[in-house]
Amino acid sequence: MVKHAAALALALSLMPLTNTIAVAGPISNACIQADRKSASRSLCNCIQSVANRALSRSEQRTAARFFKDPEKAQKMRRSDSSAHEKFWDRYAAFSKSATSQCS
Repeated sequence: MVKHAAALALALSLMPLTNTIAVAGPISNACIQADRKSASRSLCNCIQSVANRALSRSEQRTAARFFKDPEKAQKMRRSDSSAHEKFWDRYAAFSKSATSQCS
């Protein structure tokens, strides 16, 4: 019984590490690297989790660039390209979801 309890305790202690690894992605990495005061690993991982459900991997890489260069986001938002417009609609929906789920 003690052996099983120790194994369970070890498994539970490793869960946060496992979740962090599983959630790592372009949005999470950019969020953490942006080094903003309000950014924490748990917040960035939450945002990445929402991104995984809302955006393709390619769209996530595009959105991750906005952390370093917010002007890129504004250029895309103002663009007349239909592809940019479709991306922006998905990005706006992602942003809304991340705001409500991760605050």
